[in-house]
Amino acid sequence: MNDAMPYIRKAILTRLSGAITYNSTTINAYNTVPRGAAFPYIRVYSVSSTEIDQNATSFNAEVITRVEVVDRFDSDTGGELSVNSIISDCLNLLRTRTAGYFDLSADGFKVYTVENRGITYLTDNLKDHTYKRAIMELSVRVTE
Repeated sequence: MNDAMPYIRKAILTRLSGAITYNSTTINAYNTVPRGAAFPYIRVYSVSSTEIDQNATSFNAEVITRVEVVDRFDSDTGGELSVNSIISDCLNLLRTRTAGYFDLSADGFKVYTVENRGITYLTDNLKDHTYKRAIMELSVRVTE
């Protein structure tokens, strides 16, 4: 059994790259956020890959990936609207029905469900800035 995690992460990044705008600005999506990245941005990172639905003919796995939107404000100058809007756009692009599932056939996998496991909103008040974050946990089930 192979791990589908890197292929799913790449598919998510590909789908989000250049596809999300906020206030007429394209929002960048990263796996590793570069130093000096403009805010807001989207970060996509792996959480877990677990074998499920064991049977005699195929390997099935549930892959959990997080999509995190981060925005930054001076002290009390901003709110959650930017992260609310951007994570909603991400959800609309990623949580589709069968026709919109990621095509991982070239990598030896078939996606059979994509599920939003929840969105969490956080505020981090640090010395330099206030950071607003929205974190979506995405479950993708694949068969090999």
